[in-house]
Amino acid sequence: MFDLGWSEMGVIAVVALIVLGPKELPNALRTMTQLMKTARKLANEFQSGVNEIVREAELEDARKLAQGISKGSIAKSIENIVDPGGEVKKAVSAVEKEAKVAPSVQENPAPAIGDLGKKSEPEVPVAGEPTIAIATPLGDDKAS
Repeated sequence: MFDLGWSEMGVIAVVALIVLGPKELPNALRTMTQLMKTARKLANEFQSGVNEIVREAELEDARKLAQGISKGSIAKSIENIVDPGGEVKKAVSAVEKEAKVAPSVQENPAPAIGDLGKKSEPEVPVAGEPTIAIATPLGDDKAS
């Protein structure tokens, strides 16, 4: 702040000694130190007030950002990042429309999970189809 060297401080001390005198110099130095302490306190309070205002402004920005996120803007932001042109969204909606229009037809539907343990009637082979014979273990046919 002030660029004072030893020579400048010596000149100030000599002038203060001549002007104030040796009896009043200690009281003047105490008064100057108290004024310096008061000025530093005021500067620190001012700096902390400015820091508080900045912190509140940052919190206000963060609060607005959080409210924007809760309103669903994050989903829009992600959508804009992943699919900026909207081509993927159009393709997915076209596939969904086709799936709704054309129902899937299964000739042999898979059995439901609950039907897996149930015994079903044996299928009668159609003429011209090969048949598969399943052998049973020998110990299954016990006479009582």
